[in-house]
Amino acid sequence: MKPLIVANWKMNPSTLAEAKRLFNSVAKGIKNIGRTEVVICPPFVWFSNLLASKPYTLNPKLGAQDCFWVESGAYTGEISPIMLKNLGCKYVIIGHSERRKLGETDEMINKKIKAALETKLKPILCVGETEEERSDGKTFEVLTRQLERSLNYLSNKSFRNLIIAYEPVWAIGSGNPCGISEAKAVNLFIRKIVKNLPILYGGSVNSQNAESYIKEAKFQGFIVGGASLNPQEFIRIVKSVVKT
Repeated sequence: MKPLIVANWKMNPSTLAEAKRLFNSVAKGIKNIGRTEVVICPPFVWFSNLLASKPYTLNPKLGAQDCFWVESGAYTGEISPIMLKNLGCKYVIIGHSERRKLGETDEMINKKIKAALETKLKPILCVGETEEERSDGKTFEVLTRQLERSLNYLSNKSFRNLIIAYEPVWAIGSGNPCGISEAKAVNLFIRKIVKNLPILYGGSVNSQNAESYIKEAKFQGFIVGGASLNPQEFIRIVKSVVKT
């Protein structure tokens, strides 16, 4: 698998004009890069417009920041996997810590993953520990619980389309990324549970540390939050991965 770089825009930007400018700047900056898969995950409201204005076919692809587990029905405010698929979406982030803070459980995440896989989307399952859990030495315990419950009752065939993202909650948006040796230890631990699935790193990724997470900590890509809203910095992150 090629390195996978996912831009999670979260609830940004606030205007369509800015969303188009950001998307097209990234697309132009990476148009000749074929060794890396780049995915932009914008807010739902910008999807159709970004697809219509997409100037390049290779990269970036579009992903979603979340989905529901039912195809259709009386679920006000929710977006189904089939809606995303029909819009041209390829990937969907599931279980981000910011969703978990809003009350999303491992059981809900499990249902979302199953629904996404049935629709032929590629789920990116986020797992990670809080600062308190880390301080209490519970990192591996938390990761084991999240992985086992989130991936419960999935078939071996389904696993081929899954991606895992380790995002230490304490590092997200903090400017204090997980140390390379610590991140590598977590990567190896997750690998024992999920075997051959690609594992991404997220949590204050920038163009200065990106190469080390690939080359030394052995991750296969990133989820990039704040830095993905700066097109020049995000392009530098993509290019730093290509160098490894």
